[in-house]
Amino acid sequence: MYALGRDVSSFDTFARQFLTGGKRFRALCAIHGYRIHDATVTDHAIDIATALEVFHAAALVHDDIMDSSDTRRGKPSAHRAFEQLHAESGWSGDGASFGINAALLFGDLLLAYCDELIAHALSPLDSLTRERTRREFDRMRREVTLGQYLDVVEERAWPTVSITDALDRASRVVVFKSAKYSIEAPLVIGAAFAGANDDELDGLRAFGLPLGVAFQLRDDMLGVFGDPDVTGKPAGDDIREGKRTVLIAVAMERLDDASIRSLNDLLGDRGLSPEQIASVRSTLVECGAHDEVERLITGQALSALDESSISSDTVTALRELALGVTNRVS
Repeated sequence: MYALGRDVSSFDTFARQFLTGGKRFRALCAIHGYRIHDATVTDHAIDIATALEVFHAAALVHDDIMDSSDTRRGKPSAHRAFEQLHAESGWSGDGASFGINAALLFGDLLLAYCDELIAHALSPLDSLTRERTRREFDRMRREVTLGQYLDVVEERAWPTVSITDALDRASRVVVFKSAKYSIEAPLVIGAAFAGANDDELDGLRAFGLPLGVAFQLRDDMLGVFGDPDVTGKPAGDDIREGKRTVLIAVAMERLDDASIRSLNDLLGDRGLSPEQIASVRSTLVECGAHDEVERLITGQALSALDESSISSDTVTALRELALGVTNRVS
């Protein structure tokens, strides 16, 4: 039997990098969901929370390839790290192509690790709890994959989309690419794993979805206005990538035709200067889009808490989570 050899050690090195740091919101939500129904956190519950973080790391690897992002959390993104490995090793062929191919496989390997963790965590459960938890996990994976596709479509389809439809389309991306996946699904998965019934899961969905929307809207704001020293991403990265976010859709509704054409010319231009980035930011502030999205973030988070029927002890913990979601700077 042949061993894999030293060449694959880079996968381990990069996995440690991508699983270090981050906000851990998905793991925290899974544990909060679990504690709603069971106060004792077991090793298997930790496996569920870990699996969600591993899945998230895989999604980031693939997302950075699609967005051509050079950095992640202040370090090279996976495909850039593999490209650098190619250069340092003196290998033949195109380094960028190697980087993308290796990163695709790296993301797939993380998905495989995620499945192993889920299978191990579910193994001691009764069949009903195991089936309910697996169903929620599989739903999350389907929705975030299709949500990511919707995001890719929006970056290309915008010339054919009317301004009156843009906000609804951008909001749909928010819900399925991030809101469900970042907050709602982890809460529900954790609770299902602890044996929560369908009514309890529905209550968590009602809390988790608006909070997840607030989470992604904050992400979109940071993608335009965030401090690169804090976010680990270049300033105005979402502008250069041409992200058709809720922030952009709100601005389009408020701008005149000439300003819309100017904004469309700048969005998606990867060669934008710092001055041009600053100009886009000024446009988004002056037309009121910045303040409107800030209002939406606050409103989503507050409604999530005010309308919740969850026990008071749990609401206290989730209130802290909501504050962390809405006030974060990275």
